[in-house]
Amino acid sequence: QVQLVESGGGLVQTGGSLRVSCAASGRTVSGYAMGWFRQAPGKEREFVAGINWSGGRTYYADSVKGRFTISRDNAKNTVYLQMNSLKPEDTAVYSCAADSSAPYSIVVRTTPTAYSTWGQGTQVTVSS
Repeated sequence: QVQLVESGGGLVQTGGSLRVSCAASGRTVSGYAMGWFRQAPGKEREFVAGINWSGGRTYYADSVKGRFTISRDNAKNTVYLQMNSLKPEDTAVYSCAADSSAPYSIVVRTTPTAYSTWGQGTQVTVSS
C-alpha cells in the first residue's frame, strides 16, 4: 500500500512563501489524483488543492487561488504545494492524500472522504 509523508512545513511570516512536499512510497501514485488538505485548530479539514494523475488538471480552493500552486513529479513519486503570499489564516496542519478510486482519470475531487490514503501532515504556521 501507499505511504505518504509530508515535509517542508514550518514557521513563516505573513507574505512569505513555503513549499511542502508529499513523498509517496510503497507503490507509485502516478496514476492517482492527489490532494492537499488543511486543518486549523477548531476547524474542519478543508480542501486546499488537487491535481489529477498527469498534472494537466488542477483545482484550488477559492481561499488559496492565485497564491498556491500544486504540482507533481511522477518520476519522483512526489507532490508539491508551493504556498506564496501566506496569511495567518493559512496556519494549519497540511496533509496530502491520494485518490485511488479512478486511476488515470481527469477527475479531481475536493472532499476528504474521496481520498483513500493520507499522510500524517506537516504544520505550517504563519505569524502575524
